Amino acid sequence: MMAWSTRQLAELAGTTVKTVRHYHEIGLLSEPERASNGYKQYRTEHLVRLLQIKRLSDLGVPLAQIAAMGRGDEDPDDAIRVLDAELGATIDRLQRIRAELAVILRHRAPADVPAGFGRIARDLSESDRSLIMVYSRLFTPEAMAQLSDMMELRHPTDDEFEKLPGDADADTIADLAGRMAPVIRELHQRYPWVADPGAYSERGGEVTGDTIVQVLRDLYNSAQLQVLQRVDSIIAESAADRR
Repeated sequence: MMAWSTRQLAELAGTTVKTVRHYHEIGLLSEPERASNGYKQYRTEHLVRLLQIKRLSDLGVPLAQIAAMGRGDEDPDDAIRVLDAELGATIDRLQRIRAELAVILRHRAPADVPAGFGRIARDLSESDRSLIMVYSRLFTPEAMAQLSDMMELRHPTDDEFEKLPGDADADTIADLAGRMAPVIRELHQRYPWVADPGAYSERGGEVTGDTIVQVLRDLYNSAQLQVLQRVDSIIAESAADRR
């Protein structure tokens, strides 16, 4: 009676001896009878089963699901539906990545900025890029979309703030803060996230607040921090006066 060795079976199925042995070990492929000399004797049933396993594996069905399908305790249609849903999600993710890469290439932007910022990344300072990277872990996608739109609205005071030296005098700090305050006040009115960042937090108010404080201290010099504090004070006083 004709029979195949492990090597011959693997070659016929287009796989490897190591793979065949692995399928035996995990119970996916039954062990064949052995000849008197101890060599395995594979039959057509083994070849067909091996081809079935290879086909399902090529389709992306996990070996554990192939085993269940073989035992009859899982509906093959259910397994295929789950696989199809997983592949659909993977395709969606890859399409989003391709779209982001297209933006990066079109704008020659740094690849490490969060999604949605590629078109403006080249115009941002290193501190701004660092800030949005951290913000992307703190705030919702909606907040980040608002931040991206907001950062496209460059104002002359943005450049002044970035170039402000740490030893700037009090008058320079006060002047810059006075000119920045109306700009930021308008952003509060235009973008809900700026006015109430806590409402868009994904990490909780305390964690978000503490993280932002630490990041600002690390990214900006003392004069820049004083400007930000004065801007906050001006906006708060203006709001109190209106009330």
